[in-house]
Amino acid sequence: MNASRFIGNKLLRLFLLLFAVTLVCFILMKFSPIDPIEAYIGGEHASLPPEQIEHLREYWGLNDSFAMRYVKWIRGLLSGNMGTSIVYNQPVKDVIMEKFQASLLLMGTAWILSGVIGFVMGIVGALNKGRFIDKMIKMYCLTLASAPIFWVGILLLIVFSVRLGWFPIGLSAPIHSTAADTSWGDRVYHLFLPSLTLSLTGVASIALHTRQKFMDVLESEYVLFAKARGESKWLLVKRHGLKNILLPAITLQFGSIAELFGGSTLAEGIFSYPGLGKAVVEAGTRSDLPLLAGIALFAAAFVFAGNFIANLLYSLVDPRIREGYEREQ
Repeated sequence: MNASRFIGNKLLRLFLLLFAVTLVCFILMKFSPIDPIEAYIGGEHASLPPEQIEHLREYWGLNDSFAMRYVKWIRGLLSGNMGTSIVYNQPVKDVIMEKFQASLLLMGTAWILSGVIGFVMGIVGALNKGRFIDKMIKMYCLTLASAPIFWVGILLLIVFSVRLGWFPIGLSAPIHSTAADTSWGDRVYHLFLPSLTLSLTGVASIALHTRQKFMDVLESEYVLFAKARGESKWLLVKRHGLKNILLPAITLQFGSIAELFGGSTLAEGIFSYPGLGKAVVEAGTRSDLPLLAGIALFAAAFVFAGNFIANLLYSLVDPRIREGYEREQ
């Protein structure tokens, strides 16, 4: 019963979140100065007769009122239809699934790398507080924490693609290569720089936070007693450090999913990576409301799922949190 209540509360919050996201998205697009038909035909109204332009407006439902368009979209959503993309002229659901496959590979790689590297760097920095390696880690993190993703991406592109020629300038596969002909080696080769861009900027917050938390653990009385017994540094990490610093690390790691979505939009734009972030830019600049609302809905659900998984992991890492949930219920 307690578990069903917990899940029920989470589902209610998810429903309210998705409703608010779709409503805000429709309101923002209502005040957009971009005409979808003008963006669709490239701004050349003269190349099409007025009756054909009117037919397009009728076909895309642009002559309906704002409330009517929203109600129709909600009705379609409840029946599993997210509408048709104006840009791609395909069902929004198909566009999202196709683009998300590429984005998931990019974001998943960057998410794992930034989490593992940041966690290890934080531990190493705390164990070597005040030493040269700790100063280098802090300088790296503080520099990257304030560096825009697009700046880091352009810098990596100039150095490793333009100057050295080690990696391709962009795309997720070689030019003129179909998806069936693209090997995993080619995918990883094209994925390296975009994922490295997201990883380098995502490491900073996790490393700095883990470092500070582990320093607090090392200064606690039970760790000082363990040091007096002659325990080594890595034994201190294993016995006393991991469980105490794992919860904040999990919070930051799963909380960074939303930031990763935003960062992937910039990274995909820089490297011309055909993922969900690039589709967001195209939907926004060409006023493709069905696609933009569908991606916003999908992104909100994806981020919510990440936070929900983090809550479940809390109870596994620290049983006291699970007992707290049970008392609340």
